Amino acid sequence: MADKEGGPTPLEEALDDAVPEYQAPGKKSALEIRQLDPEDESLTQYKRALLGTLPPVVDPSLPNVQVTRLTLISEQAPGPITMDLTGDLAALKSQAFILKEGVDYQVKVTFKVRAAAVGGACAVRAVWRAGAVYMVGSYGPRAQEYEFVTPVEEAPRGALVRGPYVVRSLFTDDDKTAHLSWEWGLRVCQDWKG
Repeated sequence: MADKEGGPTPLEEALDDAVPEYQAPGKKSALEIRQLDPEDESLTQYKRALLGTLPPVVDPSLPNVQVTRLTLISEQAPGPITMDLTGDLAALKSQAFILKEGVDYQVKVTFKVRAAAVGGACAVRAVWRAGAVYMVGSYGPRAQEYEFVTPVEEAPRGALVRGPYVVRSLFTDDDKTAHLSWEWGLRVCQDWKG
């Protein structure tokens, strides 16, 4: 995924520029975190609120973090534009998700955390040479899905930006574990019908 000159991709550059000197702490399971400092009642309550109840036994063959959906949300759109990330990811590259030029939109990422807490999760998006990194946060395991919604952005407008794009997306964490990396097609058009 290097750019045309052979250097780092916009995804790699955006991720490196986000927090260059940050060093992730060592990994601990949710059970190990719960067992730390048992005599500190306020810390125990905080950990209970953060981590929730112990998750049921999780299938070890499943990934700890599973990104399930990405949704483009716009009040001006006829409805949300959702892509299922649990199926064939290669098919998403050939599909053209339509985004009307000049509209305000947000991106919602839906994901599950199964067995161990994930720290410093990031959602990275790169279109051609531009990239964006969204600090999603840290999450404990639970049965329900989490949702993260980006700040409002404005779609580009004008004849020069209309047309198809390939968007490269990555969901990673502070250990630089790539939980999901995929490409998808986006078409900027004058209206929602394309």
